[in-house]
Amino acid sequence: MFRALAKTTAALAIVCTVAGAGLVLNEEYAEADSDTKDMVAAVSEGASFTGTKRIRVDGRAVNVSCSGRAEADEPLVMLMAGGGEGLDNMAPLQKALSKTSRVCSYDRLGEGRSDKPDAGPQTINDSGALLTKVLDRLAGARPVVLAGHSLGGYIAARYAPDHTDRVRGLVLLDATIPHLTRDMNRTIPADATGMAAQLHDGAIAANEGQNPEQFVIADGPVRSAGRIPVEILKHESQYAEVPEYGPALERMWAKGQHEWLRISRNSHLTTARGSGHYIHTDRPDLALKTIQKVTARAAHVR
Repeated sequence: MFRALAKTTAALAIVCTVAGAGLVLNEEYAEADSDTKDMVAAVSEGASFTGTKRIRVDGRAVNVSCSGRAEADEPLVMLMAGGGEGLDNMAPLQKALSKTSRVCSYDRLGEGRSDKPDAGPQTINDSGALLTKVLDRLAGARPVVLAGHSLGGYIAARYAPDHTDRVRGLVLLDATIPHLTRDMNRTIPADATGMAAQLHDGAIAANEGQNPEQFVIADGPVRSAGRIPVEILKHESQYAEVPEYGPALERMWAKGQHEWLRISRNSHLTTARGSGHYIHTDRPDLALKTIQKVTARAAHVR
C-alpha cells in the first residue's frame, strides 16, 4: 500500500520510498563492545570520519554517513530524511553541503540499512533517544543544526526544544505538520471515496504506526526552543491528484507549517516556488542556501 499511495501521500511524510543518488563513500561495519568504547570513538568519528558505516547503538546497527569540513568548533549539520526513506534520499544535498560544512546523516531504525526497531510502537522519545546517541558519536561537543525533511523534520522539531544545549539551529523542509491526524480527519470526511479515501486511510494508518519505523506520529502542540534560528520551507503545490479536496488539503498543510513558527522567536517561513513535497529535490538551490544560512547563524548562538 505504501508504494501505491506514494504520489498522493508524499506531502504527508509517511509512506514514500524514493531512491536518491548515493554518495560514493567507503563502507565498513563498526562494532563497539561498550558505551565507553563508543564515546572514545566519538572523538575521531566526529572530527574526521568520512564515508558510510554502521555503528552500534544499544546493541543495534545504525547506518550513518559523514563528510565535509573537520573544524571542531563549527556546527555539524545533521540531515534527517522523510518516512519510508533512507539517507540516500538526501545524499545529493549532503554532497553539496559538505563543500562548506561538516554534515552527517543516518537511517533511523527500520529505514535504509539500519536494523529494525523493537516490536511495538515507537514514540518520539524512542526516536529522540536514538538521535541523541547518534549525535554523541558523530558530533561530540560540536553545536548541531538539524535539517529534516517531512517526517525527519517533524522529529527534529519535536527534539529541538529539549536539547537547546546542543541544537543551535533548525531547518524544516515541508515537515509533517503538528496535528496531522486531527487535521486530516477534519479535511477529508469519513464518507470520501476514491483517491481521497485512500489518502486519508493511508495517512491515518501510518500515523498510528503502520510504517517501516513503527513510529506513532502523534499530534501535539508546538513547544518552544527559545531563539534558535529556524527556517521553514513549505511546498508550493502538492495535491493536484485529489482535486475535490486539493485546496482544503493545501490550506491544512499551510496552516500546519505556520504552527511550526512557534518553535522559536527567531523563525521564518518561506514557500519554495516551483516545488512539491521534495523541496531538496525540486529546489536544491533553495534547500542548500537555507541550510547554509542557518548554519552560519547557528555558529554564533550561545
